[in-house]
Amino acid sequence: MPLAVNFPAWLKPEIIPGLPFRWYGLMYLVAFAVAWLLFMRQVKERSLKLDEDTLSGLFFWTILGLLIGARVFATIVYDTSGIYLKKPWLVFWPFDGSRFTGLQGMSYHGGAIGATAAIILYCRSRRLSFREIGDLMAASIPFAYTFGRLGNFINGELYGRVTSSGIGMIFPNAQRLSAKEPWVRGIAEAAGIPLAAGEAFVNLPRHPSQLYEALFEGIALGIVLWWLRKRKPFKGFMIGAYIAGYGLIRFFIEYFREPDADLGYRLEFVKTGIPPALYSTPFAFSTGQLLSFLMILAGLAWIAVVSRMPQDDAQANLQAPLKAAAEEKAHHERNARRKLRKKLK
Repeated sequence: MPLAVNFPAWLKPEIIPGLPFRWYGLMYLVAFAVAWLLFMRQVKERSLKLDEDTLSGLFFWTILGLLIGARVFATIVYDTSGIYLKKPWLVFWPFDGSRFTGLQGMSYHGGAIGATAAIILYCRSRRLSFREIGDLMAASIPFAYTFGRLGNFINGELYGRVTSSGIGMIFPNAQRLSAKEPWVRGIAEAAGIPLAAGEAFVNLPRHPSQLYEALFEGIALGIVLWWLRKRKPFKGFMIGAYIAGYGLIRFFIEYFREPDADLGYRLEFVKTGIPPALYSTPFAFSTGQLLSFLMILAGLAWIAVVSRMPQDDAQANLQAPLKAAAEEKAHHERNARRKLRKKLK
């Protein structure tokens, strides 16, 4: 009897078969809604006087920056075919021939860069405190991120390395492996998967790494940051805690997640000759691990730098747009009174 669990047959990428509505896209919408609700919860907790236009603008540009960054980064870093260099309009083209596919291929690290750039530019344009706004965002994002990984799971993509343990899952779209390889036959036997005579390729159970990420990078990290939001030692701390915390968790989960087949390991200190589909050594690193390591360094560096920065009044920074608008209104009213006095004279 196989130890592995079969991927649920009733889970399909399309919400309604034949219609261009996919669970992955819906999960993105749910994620944005969760982030908005948690952000607004913190705004009310801190009694921050931010008007609706400022908040809606903040989220609009953040989401736009996230989507652009995630898509562009994915085509630059993870695509090896070169098709996007030859046909750059395909980066944001959601069709394959006449079939609607949506934007397939999004990079978390690119999305983080795009969203961060959008928040910085928006805060500068509205004279908001990036450190304060960033702290609120950092406590809101992990729980929202959980739904993105659930979308990956429903799509049956970004699955993990092969395993013979009881938590392994057989994904229907996973790469079949050659039954001629001794290690493949060994995993199949350990997992209780019978190999038919003459069977050339076998679908081995994999770690459901999407669920690991949803649990640890989403829920677990979210609980920690949500608890820290009222206990942060200085303004801007939450930004660094999120960046470093996510990078650390993602770095270790990458050991369970199979690297992209066309990329493999980007850095190998020990070459074992074992395919990336099977874990072999902790000294071979994927693209995701290298990017996550850079996140750890960036988060710690940010905390070190921002801890030495002056902690100005956050409320005053956040109310700056309202104060500027009030001053401008008062200026117009004074000019109107002067003009009226001149007419009366």
